[in-house]
Amino acid sequence: MLRDLLIRNLPVCNLPLRKLLGGIILLLVALAQPGCAPHPNYSGQLPAGMLALRKISPADYPSFAMEPADLARIHGAIQNSLDYLAKPSSQKYYPYADITHDRAVATLKALDDMSLAAAQSPTAGEFINQQIRQYFEVYQSIGAPLSDNSGYSNVVRFTGYFTPIYNASLTRGGDYQWPIFKRPADLVSDPVTGDVHGRRIPDGSMVPYYTRAEIESGKLQGQELCWLTSRFEAYVVTVQGSARLRLPDGKIYEIGYNGNNGYQYASAAEKMIADKVINPDTVSLKTLKDYFAANPQDMDKYLSSNQRTVFFKPSPGGPFGSLNEPVTAMGTIATDKEDHDIYPRAMAAFLIVKVPQTGGQMHDYQGFFLDQDTGGAIRASGRCDIYMGVGADAEDLAGRELTDGSMYYIAIKPELIQKYLSEGSK
Repeated sequence: MLRDLLIRNLPVCNLPLRKLLGGIILLLVALAQPGCAPHPNYSGQLPAGMLALRKISPADYPSFAMEPADLARIHGAIQNSLDYLAKPSSQKYYPYADITHDRAVATLKALDDMSLAAAQSPTAGEFINQQIRQYFEVYQSIGAPLSDNSGYSNVVRFTGYFTPIYNASLTRGGDYQWPIFKRPADLVSDPVTGDVHGRRIPDGSMVPYYTRAEIESGKLQGQELCWLTSRFEAYVVTVQGSARLRLPDGKIYEIGYNGNNGYQYASAAEKMIADKVINPDTVSLKTLKDYFAANPQDMDKYLSSNQRTVFFKPSPGGPFGSLNEPVTAMGTIATDKEDHDIYPRAMAAFLIVKVPQTGGQMHDYQGFFLDQDTGGAIRASGRCDIYMGVGADAEDLAGRELTDGSMYYIAIKPELIQKYLSEGSK
């Protein structure tokens, strides 16, 4: 499942951050001023073959203290990652640095044991710190590269994403006029990586797949999966990659990612800001929705500027991440897996970051998350997307997540791998 943002992040230099589109929008207004100090370039790409983690000394370990309730919550997310690693196809993504597939499995089993034990401890924070130092090795994200290419910042920019709930129908009629499409039969992609090769035409040759605008003009007529009441909501679904749709009879119809048309993500809202039709200081999911309600003629120009779109299938029991396992609110993250894994998929990351609370406040947060999803607009080592959940409340939280922080991954010490592979979780 790909998680796209409507606005790419751009580097800033002594400029205020701009609050952006709920759950899916990110913008940093960037005007590199002469003479300013190097700043993190959040979209800066890693050189081919380079990984985003470096092993650190125990002296540099952060505090791993976290709330017992949060430890108990990640149990299900850990099990989802273990289910993924039990699939033979997962082995092709390892080793990652010195982390073998067996070590990844043993790490998650050990973390599960530790988290369940810590949740029962009156001194959970102290217990976790001791356990990490005794049984695990720690790897820190190098973060975003510096704008002058002098090195890496150790800083990661965090945003949020969510699963929307919208009204829809399985048949067209009345207010239900905006289609969501199933995967077309002529779309050819790699069966393992999902990389799109193109569209197979009758003579057997391959051509680029239809763009979003071509698809919306009727190129896939007859391939509709369902119909929504709003063109903008249909667009949001194709950006988020999953949805729970409320049918006219009240039933919930869950849909999930089933491929894309092969184009790189482009930001619609960024183009709108450049054209000065919306204000970067006030842009949000609601303001964009209101703008297009008042100016529907502009949808062709701005929404179609993002040539990328996503195809769907019925996906009960979800939402699912790109590992085809369920994602967990405040337990799953999405990182860059588009070209190669710059972080180890399915493994546990420890985030130190500010997150929003219901009611508008931000608070300091640190805890474990499982790397189980791919961000369609999450690129490079300096970016990470936190899954906030389903529905309007999650949308609100995701829309306010725009902060810098640190990210660490853990791996069981090599000499303990066989212990956890043989014993499993207790």
